[in-house]
Amino acid sequence: MKVLAISGSLRRGSSNTALLEAASVVAPSDVTFEFYHVGALPSFNPDLEMGALPAAAGTLRSRVGAAAGIVISTPEYAHGLPGSLKNALDWLVGSVELPDKPAALLWVEGRGDYAQAQLHEVLRTMSVRIVTDASIAVPLYGQASTADVVLANPGARTALTEAMAAFRDAMERAGGPATGSVPRPL
Repeated sequence: MKVLAISGSLRRGSSNTALLEAASVVAPSDVTFEFYHVGALPSFNPDLEMGALPAAAGTLRSRVGAAAGIVISTPEYAHGLPGSLKNALDWLVGSVELPDKPAALLWVEGRGDYAQAQLHEVLRTMSVRIVTDASIAVPLYGQASTADVVLANPGARTALTEAMAAFRDAMERAGGPATGSVPRPL
């Protein structure tokens, strides 16, 4: 089962990217992660969807289509989603690849509640199946700069392991009715 991992951060040493890398390590053995860098996309322009889709946008759509699910981890900037992540999601609005796709959302506990609320709203609007049991705030207390640091934290490792097991199960059931579409309270 292939998962497309998307970090909303462009920063080197991002705790969000570290969370995704750590999740890939503790995921069940039949789940593989492919990482996507949102910085490669041009600014969204609906006029370009009607003509020749930019290659980077076409690549994003293809990778989403080939994945059994997506895992997103994002920081919060000024109480909102980073523009680069929202831009990537905008390129997927008119696509057929994203609706009904299972998604797991990861974030650092105590940070990013406004961005998470916005991300949940955007993904629900796009008919994405947010897997509640796989969408978690990971207890890192400002320590996550690499996947190894995340995995050295027993609470973070356990939380990610359980979330990825739940996500694997949800991807396997993805052909059935939507479940877990209501996010945990933030």
